[in-house]
Amino acid sequence: MKINAAPLIAVCAAWGVFWGSWSALLPAVKEQLGVSTAELGLALIGTPVGAIPVMALVGRLASGRERSALLTSTVVFALSIVAVGQVASAPQLAVALLVVGATSGALDVTLNMATGRAERESGRRLFQPVHAAFPVAVIAAAPATGLAREQGVETQAILLVIGVVVVVAAASLTLLPMGRGLTPVPGDGARPRRWTAALLLGGLLAAVLTIENAVEQWSVLLLEDHQGASVLLASAAPAAYMAALTAGRLIAQALPRLTPRTLYLVGGVGGGGGIVLAGLAGSPGPSLAWFALAGLTLGPLVPALLSRAAAGDPTGALVSSVSTISYAAFVASPLLVAALAAWLGLPGALACLGLFALPLLAMAALSRPEYGRSLRR
Repeated sequence: MKINAAPLIAVCAAWGVFWGSWSALLPAVKEQLGVSTAELGLALIGTPVGAIPVMALVGRLASGRERSALLTSTVVFALSIVAVGQVASAPQLAVALLVVGATSGALDVTLNMATGRAERESGRRLFQPVHAAFPVAVIAAAPATGLAREQGVETQAILLVIGVVVVVAAASLTLLPMGRGLTPVPGDGARPRRWTAALLLGGLLAAVLTIENAVEQWSVLLLEDHQGASVLLASAAPAAYMAALTAGRLIAQALPRLTPRTLYLVGGVGGGGGIVLAGLAGSPGPSLAWFALAGLTLGPLVPALLSRAAAGDPTGALVSSVSTISYAAFVASPLLVAALAAWLGLPGALACLGLFALPLLAMAALSRPEYGRSLRR
């Protein structure tokens, strides 16, 4: 079947537009609500907490209905974005972000399930280009939102515009020819094997996302507070990682004969070494370069692992389980880095995250040479 991936790319990009804009809106939200940094941080925890249980539930409901489930999740996500603009206190913000997390988690799972089904039905490799749209949108949306704030545009108006963008992306899913009928559910004998695969792939994905989340949340602080970088230069750190991550995914898409074993090895060496050297570098320039190396080498792994999960499971249950398990990284990563920073300092804490590349190196060592002759399986 011929499938146009543009609607899936549009939804992933719209998803990234919100999260890129949200990071740039946080100072304004903090000021408007009059909350402390601690109160804001507590409210932000609601996002991953709301996501995980919903991700587990949505995966069961979306099987065989991937397109309609993704469309519904995307529209509800848009409504939750608009609702954030109406909050007037820290408790209200916490509740609103709990809903945003739940709807974002639902979008995450259904997008992966829909992309997996599109891969199976079309025979094309789609995860890399679909997931490349997210970091591109984040990079573009953050400065655009900052510019809008400088021009005096209110937070509510910005969130309303983003909500409209997300709804438009959702509407494009009506052009996606899939999701017409339920797929068969595997028998009980398949469940132990599925959970073994889910724990393995989900664990590898969580290791990668732990490093990625740490770069997003702590790299600016590292450059500004520990390496004497200017505010402008320090703010380039997440963008450098994301830009390189996008490049890595597009390179992987252009080289279909890359094997998972190669990706594990490259990600383990480049990603692990990159985050260690970025943390220990004494000046901003080298840190930016090492962050970029980590993004370039780790970037292809998330789509490749999701594609692997989708390959042999027509129900989408494995993709759903892998997505849910990996989301634990967004809960654990900030807490882990904070704890390590209290003990070793932030540079040492980020360097310690290189240990999360060891499972990738182990997989590269244990994988047989014939394990997947290409990313398309």
